[in-house]
Amino acid sequence: MDKYIESVIEAVKAKDPEEKVFHQAVTEVLETLEPAIKKFSKYKENAILERIVEPERVILFRVPWVDDKGEVHVNRGYRVQFNSAIGPYKGGLRFHPTVNLGVLKFLGFEQIFKNSLTGLPMGGGKGGSDFDPKGKSDSEVRNFCHSFMLELNKHIGQFIDVPAGDIGVGAREIGNLYGMYRKVTNKHGTCVLTGKGPTYGGSLIRPEATGYGTVYFAKEMLKTIDEDMKGKVVTISGAGNVAQFAAEKCIDLGAKVITMSDSDGNIFDPDGIDREKLAWIMELKNVRRGRIKEYAEEFDVEFNPKSSPWGRKCDIALPCATQNEVDKKEAQALVDNGAIAVCEGANMPLTPAAIEIIQEAKVLYAPGKAANAGGVSVSGLEMAQNSMRYFWSREEVDQKLHQIMVNIHQTAYNTAKMFGEPGNYMLGANVAGFLKVADAMISQSYLM
Repeated sequence: MDKYIESVIEAVKAKDPEEKVFHQAVTEVLETLEPAIKKFSKYKENAILERIVEPERVILFRVPWVDDKGEVHVNRGYRVQFNSAIGPYKGGLRFHPTVNLGVLKFLGFEQIFKNSLTGLPMGGGKGGSDFDPKGKSDSEVRNFCHSFMLELNKHIGQFIDVPAGDIGVGAREIGNLYGMYRKVTNKHGTCVLTGKGPTYGGSLIRPEATGYGTVYFAKEMLKTIDEDMKGKVVTISGAGNVAQFAAEKCIDLGAKVITMSDSDGNIFDPDGIDREKLAWIMELKNVRRGRIKEYAEEFDVEFNPKSSPWGRKCDIALPCATQNEVDKKEAQALVDNGAIAVCEGANMPLTPAAIEIIQEAKVLYAPGKAANAGGVSVSGLEMAQNSMRYFWSREEVDQKLHQIMVNIHQTAYNTAKMFGEPGNYMLGANVAGFLKVADAMISQSYLM
């Protein structure tokens, strides 16, 4: 590794030694930037790497809330405003027990490059809380969201920071957050939160966007080896929003989805999850908030507790659950079982060792910052519609999303080719995303 890059990574680790996933994200990105740093001296001369790995602002606050028994609980709330060189901070809110500052810095850092790749004017940010919505009543979730927004509203705005949803923050949570934002600010801030319901400023296709976009990217990758989605066997992890709509788009394109999962384990349906079965999963997860093992009982298929779905024979793997869910062993299993493409629907679901195995085996690999950029892309389109006080049809938004994903693929592919590594989407996505942000930072002087 280049000595300069190595020194920046070591400085990050020394400052915050416990933030392991943030270290992982920084290392993965900076290592792949080496060709660009060597080619263009201006990035080193302007200390771009030292600046881009440090958030512009970190906000930490307490969130007291009352449960249905009248007892008071206190969680931590966060907003990491990482980089605003090309636009207002943009990134989701995650409510999950695993949330801490290191996790959100990793997610916010990734968001910088993901948002850059979309071609839309959005900076990178992320936020959330260690609050767990799972098992909470609607009133308890409402109480928490209201308390969270009482503080967060001071730090966001359509030209400052525009949060969205993420793990644990769906339509219910966004509605509660938005309602409190309007209450305390007396503003119909339609450009302040994205992922809103369609009746109060939300965009059509936004719930589907991350999953659809992941499959659109996979489809473009397959074209480079004269393949398509039709007839392909697909393994998917997760059973939330991203996984559900990735499965739906796979079905639309003629592929067969054989697995889905949650934290309890995974189901294996050799006949494939068809539209009727997927609708059942959506009702299970989105309405009844049940567990995926209930699918196995309903449709008499195999359920594998506390395990991943990556040991199945498949053509395409779509990890859509959470970070570091595919390790070295599971990556080797994907290779051994004939996978020709791995496309990340989640943020950083493959460990560095897993990525190495996949790439060495010449399996097509798409990093999340490129492959799962569909969600934030349609969030950007939602902001555009809100600013115009206008709504596009479902077909129009889907067409725009598809074109953005085609453009992201082409940008990543061409950039990797320019640096002598055609097909290396990790290098292509990281370098392309970086160049745009870095040039904007230089243009706006060393103070940015």
